[in-house]
Amino acid sequence: MSETVSHQRVQEGYQRARAELLSARNAAGHWEGELSTSALSTATAVMALEMIRRHRPADDHSLDSYIKQGIHWLATHQNEDGGWGDTIKSISNISTSMLCHAVFHATRNAINYSSITVNAKQYIDRSGGVEAVIARYGKDKTFSVPILTHCALARLVKWDTIPALPFELSCLPANFYKAVRLPVVSYALPALIAIGQVRHHFCKPKNPLLRVIRNLSIQKSLKKLISIQPSNGGFLEAAPLTSFVTMSLAGMGLVDHPVVKKGLEFLLASVRPDGSWPIDTNLATWTTTLSVNAIQGTLSEFEKAPIRDWLLQQQYKELHPYTSAEPGGWAWTDLPGGVPDADDTPGAILALLNLKSEAAETELSPEVRTALRNGVQWLLDLQNSNGGWPTFCRGWGTLPFDQSAADISAHVIRALQAWLATESLAEEVSLRKRAERAIARSFRYLAAVQRADGSWLPLWFGNQHIKNDENPVYGTARVLAAYATAERCGSSEAEQAIEFLKTVQNEDGGWGGDAGALSSVEETALAVDVLLHVGVDHDSPVMIAGLNWLLEQVEIGRFTESTPIGFYFAKLWYFEQLYPIIFTVSALHRAKMVLKKCADANLRLSLEEEDYRIMSVEEN
Repeated sequence: MSETVSHQRVQEGYQRARAELLSARNAAGHWEGELSTSALSTATAVMALEMIRRHRPADDHSLDSYIKQGIHWLATHQNEDGGWGDTIKSISNISTSMLCHAVFHATRNAINYSSITVNAKQYIDRSGGVEAVIARYGKDKTFSVPILTHCALARLVKWDTIPALPFELSCLPANFYKAVRLPVVSYALPALIAIGQVRHHFCKPKNPLLRVIRNLSIQKSLKKLISIQPSNGGFLEAAPLTSFVTMSLAGMGLVDHPVVKKGLEFLLASVRPDGSWPIDTNLATWTTTLSVNAIQGTLSEFEKAPIRDWLLQQQYKELHPYTSAEPGGWAWTDLPGGVPDADDTPGAILALLNLKSEAAETELSPEVRTALRNGVQWLLDLQNSNGGWPTFCRGWGTLPFDQSAADISAHVIRALQAWLATESLAEEVSLRKRAERAIARSFRYLAAVQRADGSWLPLWFGNQHIKNDENPVYGTARVLAAYATAERCGSSEAEQAIEFLKTVQNEDGGWGGDAGALSSVEETALAVDVLLHVGVDHDSPVMIAGLNWLLEQVEIGRFTESTPIGFYFAKLWYFEQLYPIIFTVSALHRAKMVLKKCADANLRLSLEEEDYRIMSVEEN
């Protein structure tokens, strides 16, 4: 390993990574990315199609090819242990394996693929079956009940073993959801309605009063479901959620229901040429804001303008019909199934500030000023009483995705700090004071949830090789960035976190999700980026080793290889092709700026020394 990392090498690595990122833009000038294909999505989508096919005339073969292709894809992507993981890079898990196994039976392909189903059954039995699924998610029924429902439709699980979901509660006004403590997270309302109904259809409650209440709630809750379904049919743009809703209603015989018809349209439109389905359609808004913020305003005005205009269009201007979110937030996608949240909104705010017009560097357009103000207001209204920020809805429930999250709270802090630092917004006095108080409260929350080893855990990201699927490297890197932005690097919390990142660095110089985890481009880039940001010396052994590892990946072309680190829909893994590229660009941009600053400082020092030498000679 070299004793130092040259500015030229960093510059060359940065330019190569930046060029790769810029080449990934679409025709409209922003980023869309590509999400991993998913065994879980494929299994649930095929089950939904099968439930519809069963209620169609025998001579209707319009869905046959989709089902056949999906089954073949699953058969060819089974892991050696007999199970399936969520992505083609994922280790097997009980949830996805049960879904895949069930769909072979439901489509009457168990005999045609006997070795596949036998191996799958053995894996499921070894892993604990139904009890293991329930144990995996605990009190959160967002995913355990849909999985068991899927298996019940395949006649592999008895309906009376599946917990009933109180779909009648969906008939209440949205502002009552917090009070009644729904057993699913805020974004899973469609599943509550559809899966609750199919379970009720096949297994009525013994309590006669409850049976009457649920019978009377069927039509009203179905109307609610119609009202919250996006125009393209895809709930959250997610194949699994849309499939669970579609298979449940179709399984009850409601194949002509509007929700089923639109759900089918979405599934047929989102299938890939190889017969598989991705976990979600795209993360266009998220990948665009991450890319813009990684490049940090170095785009030309010609490149900035269309992205800025597109981002402004993505801000929600009306009350969201799904979560009742107020106007002002951004979702992860530009498609109808998106929902505004507290991770994409700060990303958009930071991006808009990084996309300032060069012609008016100190002044923002009225449209951008209004968008920023509305976004800041939206975030401040969402803050929880403990000082942190949830993903979607303030204090709606006690389940993880509705609770405050350290990584999301840190992202909000960074956006609020950047907005406060914008001179042209100084007249927003009352909102600025409120933002300052919110930041102070959030830092108190972050201090309270920091772990004893100095790390923080993220909500939406994990590492499949770490106990409990945790990823303290990702979480700590994201939270430390907020401390750096707020100039709190000297705090005890920041110092502990810095020490944590140093101690979990691998011997090869890279980082995984925690100590001992295989180094990845994503996690190494995040660690390098934030350690430089908080002021760790670029010539220190930690930084030399980290930069060398990252630059080597760029130089051999492996910096584009994605790792499954993303969570979606209750610990459902995904990877995104742009993540490693974006994070690498951000880290090397930071390294380039640090090295340039050091070179400039050394040059000034040399010039001062030379001036002093000349003056000394002249005086003598």
